[in-house]
Order: sequence, then C-alpha cells, then structure tokens
Amino acid sequence: MSFIKFLGTAGARFVMIKQLRSSGGIWLNYKNTNIIIDPGPGSLVHCHSSKPPLNPENLDAIVLTHKHLDHSNDVNVMAEAMTNGGFKKSGALFVPKDAVGVHGVVLPYIVDYVGEIVFLNKGERLQIGDISFAVASKNVHPGDTYGLKFFLGDDVVGIVSDTRYFPKLIDSYNDVTILILNVVFFERHSEVDHLCIDDAVSLIKSIRPKKTILTHFGLSMLKEKPYILEKDMQTTLDMNVTLAYDGYTFSLPFDE
Repeated sequence: MSFIKFLGTAGARFVMIKQLRSSGGIWLNYKNTNIIIDPGPGSLVHCHSSKPPLNPENLDAIVLTHKHLDHSNDVNVMAEAMTNGGFKKSGALFVPKDAVGVHGVVLPYIVDYVGEIVFLNKGERLQIGDISFAVASKNVHPGDTYGLKFFLGDDVVGIVSDTRYFPKLIDSYNDVTILILNVVFFERHSEVDHLCIDDAVSLIKSIRPKKTILTHFGLSMLKEKPYILEKDMQTTLDMNVTLAYDGYTFSLPFDE
C-alpha cells in the first residue's frame, strides 16, 4: 500500500529548536518510488526510528520546497544515504535554485554524488519513477519557495508549503483531492509570511478537497491543542480534516 508519512510536524523556529514536535519532513511512497519532502533536522533519525523503519538508501529523490533549515537541514545526509555515500551516483534533488551554490544549503560535493539536480520552476511538470508532480505555486515567503502537486492515480495531492495567504492559491490547488497545508499560526501575524487557521479554513472552503491534512505547527497552534482544533474544524466545515501528529501515516490510494 502506498502512503504519505509525516516524520515531523514542527513549524517555525521555536518548535523546531525545542523539538516540541519532530522536524523530519514528509515521506511519500507511491508504487515502487520513494521521495522525501523537506527533510529538516532529525530526518535521518526519524526514518530509522519509524515503525516500520524507512530506509533512506531506498530513496529515489529528495524535494525541497525552500532552503530554510527547518525544511532542509538534513538534505545532505539524506543525499549521502540515497547515493550510498556517493558510491552509487543515483537519485535526484528537486530544489529551488537558491538552495545550490554560494548561499545554498546543498554542499558542493553532494552535487557530484546525485544522479541529477533539477531546479523548481512554477508550472513545470516533473517525473521521478512512478511519481509525476508539478510546481503548483510560487509562494509569498522569504527566498524561493514553492508549493507542489503530486498526481497519484485518481488522486492529486497538493502541498502548500510556507507562504502568506494570497488568492491565487485557490486557483493553483483547485483540482486537488488531498490538501496538505503548512499552518504555523493560530491567529494571523500580518508581518510574517505564514498561514493561520482562518487562512486554512478559507482554502478548504474554496477548494473542497476530499481530505485535508494540517501540519507544520508553531507554538500558538500547539497551545490551542491540535486535537481540539481538529474536532472544531470537522464540525464547522463538515469535511474530512486531520491535524497531523509525528508519525501520522495516510494510506494511498484514497477513497472517501
């Protein structure tokens, strides 16, 4: 059975630094293909401590939505694992252009280890093994930050990475059946480019996916107790909404 596994649900600096939630990223398995999205601090450890364990040597690709450390800290060690320490030139890195080079997070020697490096561009359709995906949006967030859509059989999985709310998000994800939202704040912080609960509700009401999963929580979200927020959102929206926890696994294909 294919699946999406949340190796961490920490959002923003303080939850990551204190490890109030893990920050290992999202592992996507579809048929015979494995990718990890945004392997933040502890990604390697959480792969091996997962039940059942996830073997980074089986990765086909690593995807960074952007280069901030809570999304990219373990990109190099995961690439080492994917390429068997560089002895097997294989796998792909899908990253924003600013993640590589002088001010990037991918180390120069890692560039030589992987089979290919692909820079993300809005609207581009990409393929790795059994997984087809596209860059759905250029987000409003410091640095080059992108949202993604994965085309998995009858389902379209949209991942809205870190961003300020902007109306074009609705058009970018209006065809998704499974919506994953990074929601850092309980209440809006107009000076910070992250989604809040009200933004999430607006997106869910407009897009109306079969399933929505919230993740990447900041301190204010944890203080409000995600399991209580989950019940409130399910009741208010009358829709299938989950606020993810570390280790949460969602099975594919999804049939409502």
